[in-house]
Amino acid sequence: MQEPSFLILTALAAGPQHGYGVIADVARISDGQVRLRAGTLYAALDRLREEKLITEDREEIVDGRVRRYYRLTGDGAARLAAEAERMRRHATAAATRLRALGSGGAA
Repeated sequence: MQEPSFLILTALAAGPQHGYGVIADVARISDGQVRLRAGTLYAALDRLREEKLITEDREEIVDGRVRRYYRLTGDGAARLAAEAERMRRHATAAATRLRALGSGGAA
């Protein structure tokens, strides 16, 4: 799973959000390391919707414009959990190898 998709699903795990809210939340989650542009966000949202990992929650009219909210589906939550576990295993393997390197492993 691409990092932007992972972070979008993570943002939506907190509850339904509209596009700008997702962009801001992803920036917070990533400590500013990932800054989604609108085109990237909406392409990812369309893809995640096609995969049934997210769905539209509701729409509101704000200042004459439609604000669409998205939410995580059950399949989306399961996929996010699986991806988080996969990443945790990889991070554990890296930490283990770095500890071995620091204690007299390869030079």
